[in-house]
Amino acid sequence: MSVLIAGCGDVGTETGLRLARDGHHVIGWRRSPGKLPDRIEGVAADLAGALPAIPRDVHTVIIAVAADAHNPSAYRSAYVDGLANVLNALERDAVSPRRVLFVSSTAVYGDAGGRTVDESTPEIPGYFTGEILLEAEALLFRRLAGTATSVTSLRLGGIYGPGRTRLIDQVKSGRAVIPDQPRHTNRIHRDDAAAAIVHLTTMAPEPDAVYLGVDKEPAELGEVLRFLANELSLGEPATGHIPLARGGDKRCSSAALQATGFRFTYPSYREGYQAVLAGIGTRHP
Repeated sequence: MSVLIAGCGDVGTETGLRLARDGHHVIGWRRSPGKLPDRIEGVAADLAGALPAIPRDVHTVIIAVAADAHNPSAYRSAYVDGLANVLNALERDAVSPRRVLFVSSTAVYGDAGGRTVDESTPEIPGYFTGEILLEAEALLFRRLAGTATSVTSLRLGGIYGPGRTRLIDQVKSGRAVIPDQPRHTNRIHRDDAAAAIVHLTTMAPEPDAVYLGVDKEPAELGEVLRFLANELSLGEPATGHIPLARGGDKRCSSAALQATGFRFTYPSYREGYQAVLAGIGTRHP
């Protein structure tokens, strides 16, 4: 039995390695399959074009695409058109997977004024990224409604980890600015994001339709920047006015994910960033 990862980039590769270690045969679709580790069967595929044949023994499909650019056209091509192409390929090859998991984003919720957001919160995206991801989710659930396939959307927060050091780089360069008004952020370490995908695609009973993939501690941005400056033995970043981020101000809850039995390796930004700063792990061992 095989697992297909459509869009096998950073998170997809870490997910595939974990599934391979658990004994699964993992197929990774990406434009440059030669970059994938040997434990993943790399197959050249552009999700915007004609897709390869899907083996009949594929029982799980993980869709973890990423846009080439930060604009509506690129997002629609990757998340809506790419997803539709994958679903069309499944129909073309008469493959009915047991589970399909789509990697989405907490951007579908928009701004919540600092309030707590969970799976029951109405989705009111405030930017094109959330709007297009919500459209992709609707397409996925509509196309697979009434089938035997279990469908889950995992809405990830901001991913950090090996090779994803934006905040660290800002603090090191002196470009970091602590907002003059509280600004809550939500994040998840790359390894925990991959672990959550593995957990939801292999757990019994079947997972619910939607989960938020964020760590256990929504954190105020200034608090995170001060922590990083201290860990780097640097002075506290300056305070100033910065526009509200496109994702807005919200506290995302991962209580539902934790209720399934999932446990975080990095339950907060503190453990996660300490591991990154210590150089624990590589991009993909």
